[in-house]
Amino acid sequence: MPDLNDILGLAALRSHTKGDPRIKIAVLDGPVDLERACFQGANLTRFEPYWAEKVEIDPQHLQAFLDIESSGKSDEEKAKLMQEAIADESILTALHFHFHANHIISTICGQPNSPVEGIAPSATVINIPIAYSNEEFINPLNLSRAISTAIEQGANIIHCAACHPTQTGLAHEFIDKAIRQAQDNNILVIAPGGNDKGECWCIPAVLENVLTVGAMKDNGEPFKFSNFGGKYASQGILAPGENILGAQPGTNEAIRKKGTSCAAPVVTGTAALLMSLQLQRGAAPDAEAVRAALTNSAIACDPSEVEEAERCLLGKINIPGAYQLLMGEALQLVESDNIAEKTVTDSATTPMEADPAMASPETGTEAGEGVTTVSSSEIAEPVISSKVVASEKRERGKVSSAAIAASKAVETPATIHNNIVPSNVTPSQRSPLVYALGTLGYDFGTEARRDSFKQLMPPVTVGETEVPANPYDARQMVDYLENNLSEAKSLIWTLNIEMTPIYAIEPVGAFGAEIHEVIQYMLAGQLLPEDNEDYIERISLPGLMTDETVRLFSGQVVPVLKINSPRGMYGWKVNTLVESALQVVAGERETTDEAIVRRCLASFLNRVYYDLRNVGQIARDRALNFAATNAFQAVQTFSEAVAIGMELHSIDVEKSPFCRYGSECWDVKLKFFDPDNSLRAKRVFRFTIDVSDRTPVTLGEVRSWAVSE
Repeated sequence: MPDLNDILGLAALRSHTKGDPRIKIAVLDGPVDLERACFQGANLTRFEPYWAEKVEIDPQHLQAFLDIESSGKSDEEKAKLMQEAIADESILTALHFHFHANHIISTICGQPNSPVEGIAPSATVINIPIAYSNEEFINPLNLSRAISTAIEQGANIIHCAACHPTQTGLAHEFIDKAIRQAQDNNILVIAPGGNDKGECWCIPAVLENVLTVGAMKDNGEPFKFSNFGGKYASQGILAPGENILGAQPGTNEAIRKKGTSCAAPVVTGTAALLMSLQLQRGAAPDAEAVRAALTNSAIACDPSEVEEAERCLLGKINIPGAYQLLMGEALQLVESDNIAEKTVTDSATTPMEADPAMASPETGTEAGEGVTTVSSSEIAEPVISSKVVASEKRERGKVSSAAIAASKAVETPATIHNNIVPSNVTPSQRSPLVYALGTLGYDFGTEARRDSFKQLMPPVTVGETEVPANPYDARQMVDYLENNLSEAKSLIWTLNIEMTPIYAIEPVGAFGAEIHEVIQYMLAGQLLPEDNEDYIERISLPGLMTDETVRLFSGQVVPVLKINSPRGMYGWKVNTLVESALQVVAGERETTDEAIVRRCLASFLNRVYYDLRNVGQIARDRALNFAATNAFQAVQTFSEAVAIGMELHSIDVEKSPFCRYGSECWDVKLKFFDPDNSLRAKRVFRFTIDVSDRTPVTLGEVRSWAVSE
């Protein structure tokens, strides 16, 4: 598609708005080249991810990459030439990420009168690189961190270019929770469906309520490589994904590409324009309303005209229909739209001959083929050079007249009123504060550091045989540090979730020795038998996020969390908690079933840790984690509910309507229910948490009341 304004309704929509700077689009992809001409004057910033190491690219490698890209050779030949010209796989991968991000972002916000004019040039775009290498790019923890960063930055739309192939449709828990958290914060998540040539799915495109985007040709037919099936059929739409003009890194010469990654920014830009119109009319941006308008107005494919109509997902993007559903009035088409409509109508009766310059997917020119290190949603090899003259503009292809009628005769807003549910959650502001839950671990970083500990630690006796020390044995390490606490500084201490390190812990300041002592004590507590009263199941850790990272022995790169005081560090002693609860209940009730109390408390702790776990960066999560810690410490506040067998039903976190000056307050509500008696009223306990300080604090008393639902 030589001109994006050829999309029916887009020119009319852009006549109302070119985007509003208050609408923020977070693009999760590779790093963008801010020096390109199309980005000069754009509201575009690039976030430097603390969780990934930047890969420096030699200008000669960049030029070699660009020369090969524009050579016109086949995918296989290009891949071979690139491997010969750029032997370092990490640099080649980084170049692909740079290229991908530039093309996608220019489609969204490229400036007028530049090599690439984007759909919403006045919107604000925040580029958040997921990673710089392929291994880090597909790391679920890195993607969840990028999503959390987008939430912190106050994004209205998250455009996630990542495509993690899946056969089950199930995502890693970190990603699933991050996506749901974004949606709870009134953020529209848009993702390409992937180019795997069949009934295949990608994460996050297949996750609930993500707006999935497939690619269609210039003639309106779905590409054979565009994925379909599963949830795509109920939450995906097709958008133009052929001959999409976009920018390249290191040069101002644009290039045309195809693929679902090229189609997705068309939808993202359109969604940004629709949200901008909401602002123009005095309303708040409503992510779910925009998503519902785009999906409910999509023009379904006619099975008699399109082979395998299921490849069309819900249907083709219908901008006039989406506008009418959202605004309650018809979109008045302008000249470009009238030309596009006439072209579509004419082509319905006079089929267009195939263009030999447009290779079919089966010939191996679809997006991403020949590049093995980039995700399956990557941009295709170039189809046409950027030096395209006006005479090369192609007609829109075969779409039935019934489809044109459908684009005008859409449902009224009242028809889909029940499908549009506005969110009233306020996005959190970015803060370096962290309050996280997890387990303690340690790492050596290098073989040399590991071997130095092996030599310094005393040998151990097994039976009657003395054997060298094993620094990986946590019990031996605890014993060694107890007598040599200063050696704790030479270890990389980590906070883990399910054996996965999420932070490197760095004690700093005057209390560094005391912090190391607490860490050693917590590690010792984790190693005790589970029936020991000093057994520590989890720890709570307040800290300050830095821009520093540490590479672990496994090669994983994790951000550094600095701790300057032992204040706020807690070890969850489960058995002590149970005994405390039993004592409180015993004073209030004559008989208490200890087994029931233990079961209910274990259920509470497991629910908090396993179902609601997070990395503790945004204010909402810090409030949730501290509320769990506070509830753990003050279990007597709901001991009566536990004593009668009630279990945790849900935990809701919402911005507190009242807060003292200079603070940030959140209300956390713990709702308990009786699993054996559904008629019994539920019990709610509310904590108000101030998260403005490094260690959160509870405001007022814990309040409790009964509810029927």
